[in-house]
Amino acid sequence: MNPALRSSAAHVFVASVDAPELADDDAHHLLRVLRLRDGETVTVSDGAGAWRSCVIAGAALRPAGPSVHEGQRAAPTIASAIPKGDRVDWMVQKLTEVGVHGIVFLHCARSVVRWEGERGERQLAKMRKVAREAAMQSRRTWLPELRGPLAVDELLMAPGVVVADPAGEPFRGAATVVIGPEGGFTPDELAKAQRLVRLSDHVLRVETAAIVAAVLS
Repeated sequence: MNPALRSSAAHVFVASVDAPELADDDAHHLLRVLRLRDGETVTVSDGAGAWRSCVIAGAALRPAGPSVHEGQRAAPTIASAIPKGDRVDWMVQKLTEVGVHGIVFLHCARSVVRWEGERGERQLAKMRKVAREAAMQSRRTWLPELRGPLAVDELLMAPGVVVADPAGEPFRGAATVVIGPEGGFTPDELAKAQRLVRLSDHVLRVETAAIVAAVLS
């Protein structure tokens, strides 16, 4: 990580690093919660790799150095059944912190949690907010892409996709890893998978398996 990112007082996302403007929520967080003062340094990013250092100037930001663009690093996409309760928040937060490229929410045959219609849209918007906050905390310059919920069959046969299952071969990384619900995949779902991989010798919760897959990829 660039030292300027690590040492800044805070990191926020803006629409443009060339003319950075704070959203109301971010201004409140910086000025009221963190109590940053004039002259303190923050870094800003557009979520697509561009970032720069700025200083607090009243309720605004003043650029304090040239803009930088970081190329997107190779990182996995984790496609997962939706965990119960607030475990999904934790999963999104930690996957963002460890640097995944994207997160896809899945509906599987044995899924207990399903996001349908307007509820699905609200939940996806909430998870994007969770990911944004985690990306600011971890000083990411690229925001992860969040999609779904999708039917698992839409991914099982796609190129480069592996499916986590206790009967699979040892896991050695992949571009996209599919994680099933607590009840596991059905035989029909497993039959459609191109490759099964084993993440652990033990039974893992959905969110634990997602983190393990991201870290090992």
